[in-house]
Amino acid sequence: MAVNTRALSLCAAIVLTLSCGSSRDKADDAKAAKDGIRQQITKYTAALDAADIGLAEQVWRPSADVSLIHPAGHAHGWEEVKGFYKFFGSSFSERKLTVRDVSIHVNGETAWAEFYWHFVAKLSKDGSAVETDGRETDIFEKAANGWQLVHAHYSSPVAAP
Repeated sequence: MAVNTRALSLCAAIVLTLSCGSSRDKADDAKAAKDGIRQQITKYTAALDAADIGLAEQVWRPSADVSLIHPAGHAHGWEEVKGFYKFFGSSFSERKLTVRDVSIHVNGETAWAEFYWHFVAKLSKDGSAVETDGRETDIFEKAANGWQLVHAHYSSPVAAP
C-alpha cells in the first residue's frame, strides 16, 4: 500500500511539473509572438514613413489573399497593397506615422493588433501640412519566417454628435 501511495504521489508530482512547464512554455510562446508582432508593426510604420515597398514586403504576406481597408478604398491582393505605398511615396514629400496604445491578441497561428495612430506629412504638390489621426486593426498569421500581416483595416475616429 505504501508503494502505491508513493507511486501515486510521484505521478502527481510529475504531472504537476509538466503542466507548469507547459503553462510557462505557452506564456513564453505568447510573449515571443507579441514581441514579433510589435517588431512587424515597427517595420510597418517605417515602411510607410519611407514609402519603402521592399520593407513592406517584410511585413505583409505577398499574396493575392491580403487586403487593406482604408478611408479612400479597399486594396485586394499584394499588388494593390503595394499601390498604397506608391501612393504615399508620390503624394507626400515627408511622412511620419506614429502608433500608440498597441494591444496584441494571439490565438494560435493567428493574431490581431489594435492601435491608434497619428500621421503627419507634407503634400508633394505644394508642401502643405497634413495631419490625421485614426485607429487600426491588423491581422497577422504565423509563417515559417515569422508573423506576416494579412489584413489591415484603418479609419479616422468618428466625431461625437
